[in-house]
Amino acid sequence: MKKLAMFGALALSVLSLSAVAEDAKPIRLGIEAGYPPFSMKTPDGKLAGFDVDIGDALCEQMKVKCVWVEQEFDGLIPALKVKKIDAILSSMTITDDRKKNVDFTIKYYHTPARFVMKEGTAVKDPLTELKGKKVGVLRASTHDRFATEVLVPAGIDLVRYGSQQEANLDMVSGRLDATLADSVTLDEGFLKTDAGKGFAFVGPTYEDAKYFGGGAGIAVRKGDKALADQFSAAITEIRANGTYKKVQDKYFAFDVYGH
Repeated sequence: MKKLAMFGALALSVLSLSAVAEDAKPIRLGIEAGYPPFSMKTPDGKLAGFDVDIGDALCEQMKVKCVWVEQEFDGLIPALKVKKIDAILSSMTITDDRKKNVDFTIKYYHTPARFVMKEGTAVKDPLTELKGKKVGVLRASTHDRFATEVLVPAGIDLVRYGSQQEANLDMVSGRLDATLADSVTLDEGFLKTDAGKGFAFVGPTYEDAKYFGGGAGIAVRKGDKALADQFSAAITEIRANGTYKKVQDKYFAFDVYGH
């Protein structure tokens, strides 16, 4: 009986150690690193940006270890589905269409979309005035979906890119007439840089919830409510304790969280 009890205790101990080892696994956060100021690379190759700092702050708040996994934007949801990553923290807008494939946390920021073209270009109605023009978007983004359903039928030539920086480079080289993206990304990551000199916002802002959803959230696998709730609680906590504002103020002179 003593031997049985000993073996039983040993088995429980092994199970407990396995559970601890399982719990100790880091959360793998997927990100596309070409979307400044939200995500980018430093000269020495390290990840940086608002998304990265917010992700690090959330993991610290949750008292868990996280690792970043780089992936092109259109490969993030597939990578999540096959369990190469555990969550996506890459300025992914919460939309009904995406909710068919992933679950989301509450938002962690919300900004509108806009067009950028050469400075001095006057555009009141992009649907008529950009007909026949080449417009660049980030592949698989909300801007891509909007452009595909609204701009293409209006006769606009759509060009898709693996990163927003690639679209910006083609703007500078003259291979694009315009780009449509998040207004903050275009302002901070392009217009305020040397490369963006001679370019400016044109036309209206776009916030239609059908396409541009309810802000950027963290995506998790369908049914992973525990992880989504954990991140949502941490978002609320870092906004309450001042950590969110410290990160925000490093990048923006306004409230990026939105309404």
